[in-house]
Amino acid sequence: MRKITEIIIHCSATPESRNVTVDEIRDWHKDRGFNDIGYHYVIDLDGEVHAGRSIEKPGAHCAKHNIHSIGICYIGGTDAHGVPKDTRTPEQKESLRNLVYDLSLKYLGATIHGHNEFSDKDCPCFSVKAENFEKSF
Repeated sequence: MRKITEIIIHCSATPESRNVTVDEIRDWHKDRGFNDIGYHYVIDLDGEVHAGRSIEKPGAHCAKHNIHSIGICYIGGTDAHGVPKDTRTPEQKESLRNLVYDLSLKYLGATIHGHNEFSDKDCPCFSVKAENFEKSF
């Protein structure tokens, strides 16, 4: 198993209320030349957590951070016009918090980040640091 030191949160950069499946994201990523979906977990609009890429394999979600990280993507992240926005449903917020909590227990010492901390992007369209994930456990 890989050594996990970071948990990185993303959004799918799709309009709020538009549900997207893991298979759709997998197809997008394969079209970009990836061999599988880049994320390890995807949280859909109703808060259901879906497995993506095998956790044993490095992701393809954050340049220079894939080897030792886990990538989580929630569906959404823009308004109807494509403007970045925190579109997480209450169910997604709860599932994200629970998933990060579980992963933090399994991978002690792993730090929690938004993709925007490592890339010039708005993703995940909310401040992961302001959420204080680490302080709520």
